Amino acid sequence: MSTIYFDSIFSDEIRRKHLYDGQVFVFSPCASAIALCDFARGMVEEAFAPLDPREAQHSLPVEKYVDILAQLKPAFIHHPESKQLIQGILKESGCDLSKTYFDVPRLRTATSDRYLTAGIAYAFHPHRDTWYSAPQCQINWWIPVYDITPENAMAFHSRYWSQPVKNTSRDYDYAQWTKESRKNAAQHIKTDTRKQPHAEETLEMEPQLRLITQVGGMILFSGAQMHSTIPNTSGYTRFSIDFRTVHFDDVIAQKGAPNIDSACTGTSLGDFLRGTDFYPITDTLLLSTTNNLL
Repeated sequence: MSTIYFDSIFSDEIRRKHLYDGQVFVFSPCASAIALCDFARGMVEEAFAPLDPREAQHSLPVEKYVDILAQLKPAFIHHPESKQLIQGILKESGCDLSKTYFDVPRLRTATSDRYLTAGIAYAFHPHRDTWYSAPQCQINWWIPVYDITPENAMAFHSRYWSQPVKNTSRDYDYAQWTKESRKNAAQHIKTDTRKQPHAEETLEMEPQLRLITQVGGMILFSGAQMHSTIPNTSGYTRFSIDFRTVHFDDVIAQKGAPNIDSACTGTSLGDFLRGTDFYPITDTLLLSTTNNLL
């Protein structure tokens, strides 16, 4: 990563090319992203009422906190409004909705001072999403729901864009993760014993880059970027939203970031839905393959 583009006016095609080359894009809040944050805050504040969600960790036993998140997060993920607002974000960002596929948005929490770092509020070690069976053409979209600071943001570790890292992705199977580990997240409170890809060598955490955006501001980066959840020392829980996109033409042409060290099994492509009508990309791929055989 050598360049950060702020409020770029590139077409989506050119933007994707730069993302596949390791560059990062930052955008000011758009109307749909602000609406998505407003919607998420409404759900969050209702779930934690009468407490301030950013400070609720200081008033609740961790088990109660987990119970709240176990209800809140799936409700946000599967709410029809969440998908509709993602449609708006993609449209405002210049994406072709008929070719752009997205996975459902996740509501993330990063609590302060190691209150909860496992399971449903997992604090991600340095990793590439491609270690988790993400396609090489995956683009990550990250949005803060409340104000963030350098003490509760996320970090990019740009030196590893072109530097392979020995890791355990060879042991990761996406189908098995989806079947067994994903749904058990709320059971992991003190420690997280689920098998997830990790580096097998000591990584240098510096230099690192922390990008601070406004509420509703968007950070776009390749799924092959090395990034991590930094230890939150702000005293406030960070709430953020992320979702991922792939472009159908890039999937077919096998375009994307170079794979320098991922060896996982399976693919998360089956999670992606077409921007126009939420039609699964796997069904479209099957239809495309069938038509090519006729």
